Amino acid sequence: MNNFAKVLTLLCVSAAQGKLADRSRVVKARHQAGVTDKYHDNDIPIEGQSYRVSRVTGNVPENTFSAANKKKNRRRAKQKKAPWKLEGALGDPQMFSTAADQLDRQDALQKQGDRKLSSQLTGCCYDYEGYSASDLCAVYGQDCESGETPSHDSGDDDCEQEGLSFIGVSFSVNTAQGNPYSYQLNDQFPMENIIDRDYEFVMSMDEDGWLVGGGYKTFDPSGKMPYIDSSHTELLRIGNLNPDAGGTSMDQVYSAMDSITFAPLSIFPEYLKGGGGGGSGDGDDDSVPSSDSTLVVSVVETYEDNDSYSAYEYFLDSLFNALDSYGGGPCMDDHDTDPHVSMSRGVKFWSSYHSQEYSYQANLEVAVWQAMYPYGVPIGSGGSASFPPGGGGSKQYVGYGNLYFFFDRANITKAFNPNRDLSDNESYYATLYMTTDVSSFYSSTTSIGFDYKGSGDNGNSWEHNPYSWNANMAMHDMTDGWDLPPNCLQEGETFFGIPLSRASESKMQSTSSFQEQFDFEYLTDRNGTYITSFGTNHGWLVGEELGNAVGSIVDKDTSHIPLFYTGTTNPDMGGMSLPDLIKVVQRIDFGTLYIKPGFVFIDQDGHAKIQFEVDTSSALAYLYDTLCKELGIAWNYDSPSNSQGSYTNCAMHAAGDRASYGCGPDGSNVGGFCPQMTLAYAPRFNSEDSAAAYLEKCNNYVDYWRSLYPSGVAVGTSNFCPNGGCLALFLNRLDVYEVFKPDLGGSWVEYGGASMPPTYSPAPTWKGGCDEPHNFHLDKCFRKKHKAKASAVAWDSLGNVGQFSVMLVLFMAITLSVSIFLARARKKRRRGESYLGFFFRDLTRKKRKKRRRRVAAGLENPMLDKSSSSHGRRRSKSRSRSKSKSRGGTSRTRSGSRSRRRSSSRPRDGSGSRGRPSAARTDGPEAARAGVHDLSNQEDDSRQQLV
Repeated sequence: MNNFAKVLTLLCVSAAQGKLADRSRVVKARHQAGVTDKYHDNDIPIEGQSYRVSRVTGNVPENTFSAANKKKNRRRAKQKKAPWKLEGALGDPQMFSTAADQLDRQDALQKQGDRKLSSQLTGCCYDYEGYSASDLCAVYGQDCESGETPSHDSGDDDCEQEGLSFIGVSFSVNTAQGNPYSYQLNDQFPMENIIDRDYEFVMSMDEDGWLVGGGYKTFDPSGKMPYIDSSHTELLRIGNLNPDAGGTSMDQVYSAMDSITFAPLSIFPEYLKGGGGGGSGDGDDDSVPSSDSTLVVSVVETYEDNDSYSAYEYFLDSLFNALDSYGGGPCMDDHDTDPHVSMSRGVKFWSSYHSQEYSYQANLEVAVWQAMYPYGVPIGSGGSASFPPGGGGSKQYVGYGNLYFFFDRANITKAFNPNRDLSDNESYYATLYMTTDVSSFYSSTTSIGFDYKGSGDNGNSWEHNPYSWNANMAMHDMTDGWDLPPNCLQEGETFFGIPLSRASESKMQSTSSFQEQFDFEYLTDRNGTYITSFGTNHGWLVGEELGNAVGSIVDKDTSHIPLFYTGTTNPDMGGMSLPDLIKVVQRIDFGTLYIKPGFVFIDQDGHAKIQFEVDTSSALAYLYDTLCKELGIAWNYDSPSNSQGSYTNCAMHAAGDRASYGCGPDGSNVGGFCPQMTLAYAPRFNSEDSAAAYLEKCNNYVDYWRSLYPSGVAVGTSNFCPNGGCLALFLNRLDVYEVFKPDLGGSWVEYGGASMPPTYSPAPTWKGGCDEPHNFHLDKCFRKKHKAKASAVAWDSLGNVGQFSVMLVLFMAITLSVSIFLARARKKRRRGESYLGFFFRDLTRKKRKKRRRRVAAGLENPMLDKSSSSHGRRRSKSRSRSKSKSRGGTSRTRSGSRSRRRSSSRPRDGSGSRGRPSAARTDGPEAARAGVHDLSNQEDDSRQQLV
């Protein structure tokens, strides 16, 4: 029996040290022998939980769907009840689908918050592994085949692609609360007075926020796009800049503008209106209506030298003729636009009352402007600026009455000056606001004397109900404003997500590479084969702008998957500060984040998106559940809890929301978990056939990615998150601030000095970068070949006050040097010698070394002869010796002897000493008294001093 026990023990020990059998060695051997390639077993897991489950249960995903079933599934897609509304629903959602996990469900419910790592570290998305992109699209209830998407026909067969470039007037201002790189091109209208930056009336807007009033800083708590001020009014839409697609090149526009002359145009403010735009699919009947805010202006009809045509009409006729003569394309408008300034889009107010109050106060400001400029005013500034923004060129004087070429809304590439200076009357009004006290205009204007058309709500009364908020509102249309939850006083675009942007080979942009697994450039349509234009000023949000002839906003690659919107970072407005957000997430132990592309589709708001496969048992789903538990808002009796004790009222996710409540066939479609990435806002297709062809092309490429990564992939690069699967905190869609590694691997600040978009315009780009002659005219290439000197940049950075101070100090230094020279010349120049001759003689004269003067010995010289001096010293020494003995003791005697040795060692003639006399350096009171005795013992004096 004992021997049997020993054998059994040895067998157990050897088994504990063994390796579980799997198919990896078989697969490896087949690959090495050339029997199969590495993609042969893509659809079969080689080990782990999914392999064992498939072997036991035989659960193999279906691969085929008939067309009828697809259409039926799409039309039958219904929302399920939320899990918290179902009977008997307790605790967290089920995380795994195996039989063993179902048996352990009761234990899991008792240990809420405990994490199970099985299948979270090996990938994701096994259940629909064999589905194609089009099949998966049907399972998710989306339409990726019919092409029933918003299309657009330009009405001109020769114009293949629309564009947004134009000639217009700028209303840009530089303010303390705005972007520091904004232009100051408008000294007449303080645009910041007609916006609501403090959210007193406005509840939310689209991701761009206010387009006027100075722009936004990078760390603005609202998380709006950190653009410079882009306020303007269009006078003529040029359209796209690609002549091959019916557009007009920048050189043609510049040549046409240089060939004509125009007088300074005066602008008159009419009124501010609301209405139009908005209307996203965010909400339902309980949602607050959204609209656009617009300042309507007009160009004053002025006449030069008794002309029958106004200066504005003469300018338009001349410009149209010039553009035609230089070969302008058919995509250019054949008429002028209605002058207006777009202020914001997708605006949602707290209530109809707040909307009316904002309209009244803003139009009261417009009434003041009308009182100040009854006949209009030329727009301009007395400052200086360089074009385009972010350029390294020297600044130029702005002036008044300029027109500008806008490559896009915020990129001015060139300024065109009028043909004459301002008249005295025009100059008075143009400088009135900056040089005169205008408080009298504000105090005297107490009513509005024009019809500003109310708030654009047709007289309806409504109010935002924060308690109508629901978790599904996290699925948000970024071109519209948010519906905020209770106790949240300011919107915010800050979020946690997965960064997917990557730099292109052209290096024409400053994009950082966060992954190298997906090249989303294959999903774009740069040459307008399928898409003619976009519903917003933003073009493709993925990839870099290599041929942005359409004049969309020049952005770097902003590819990302938003996971959790945290809202504003202003604690005073109900949000949570950035440091607190970082501290909370730093303590979350999440696994490596795997993602797997599903399909490309057009969502209900008309935006092109790529859906990533939803796996409610993945590490990404666990992370979403944890973020909701710790940072979600209190809702439906669920409250958040985290170790920091810091919370927010502005997150767009509920504390009780879970990944299983999100989108997809395994979700209930009532939550906020739905990993998607936006490719473009509201693309407009040539036709429905073009839309269907575009979706088919994209999903064919998605099928390639699905075969390449059958169980998902943890994205990263060799320099960024090399092991893959990291989480990032985004300040906004452009700027990644903090990055978190999985498995508590640490975090770091990725933010490198802010994005300052738009910075420059790449315009139509040829391959080859700045070495290609076709690209020499591009802003970046021009700056590269004509780089400003560092001294010029430093001088410009000083500003007017700094430059004046430097010149003043330099002038004072020169005058002081001249005065010193003249004084020296009057004293030392020879008779008849000129000042110039003295200057050269003094400059070339060898300077003699000055000899040190021997300081008078003073008291070092003996005042008595040697005999009397030695007699006096002997007497003083004996006296000090007797005194020291009488005062006691041995210690005093040693002190006296040391004093005598030091005194006798010094030279007596003073030749070797430059300091004080030796008598003065003698230490001790005895030496001092001996010195007094020496001074009184002179041969010529027969008197004796009584001591």
